[in-house]
Amino acid sequence: MTISTPKITLDNFLQLAHIDESPAWEYINGEIFQKNMGGGKHSLLQKRLVRAIDSTNSNYEAFPELRCSFENRSIVPDVAIVANDRLPVDENGEIISTGINFAPDWVIEILSPDQSQTKVTGNILHCLRNGCLLGWLIDPSERSIIVYQPNYLPNILMRSDVLPVLPDINLTLDADDIFAWLKIR
Repeated sequence: MTISTPKITLDNFLQLAHIDESPAWEYINGEIFQKNMGGGKHSLLQKRLVRAIDSTNSNYEAFPELRCSFENRSIVPDVAIVANDRLPVDENGEIISTGINFAPDWVIEILSPDQSQTKVTGNILHCLRNGCLLGWLIDPSERSIIVYQPNYLPNILMRSDVLPVLPDINLTLDADDIFAWLKIR
């Protein structure tokens, strides 16, 4: 859903009370959009991705639905992976609840049936232009994962194609592994 309003600034958007309701609202170049509800496949993949990445005991944290606001956008990726030493903390050493003001190190989006692939791809590319090291766009209906990396053309991976991860994360997954998570055990 798009709200038709006069263009507002990113700072004004971040002051709106409803932006973190479910589904979250995003701000892209002066326009406000509400994310689509993901559904069962989306939620299951999101949950299992966070669990798999966090289980590596790396120096990264995986966050579902973490607000990332930077360079005239405020987006809420399905999974944002951020190095521990980059996380903003308060005086008690606890993570700040408002999200981050920079691109995550790795961004993962899971395409929902009614979601615009162009808009999601635009958010991934925006992250990459602003310091993100890796992006995945998972398409459950096509059983494919498009991998985005700085200075490389996107790559479509399927079946037994091994997915790249950040160098410090000890995780080996292929596309089949990801889509096998959709089966209820």
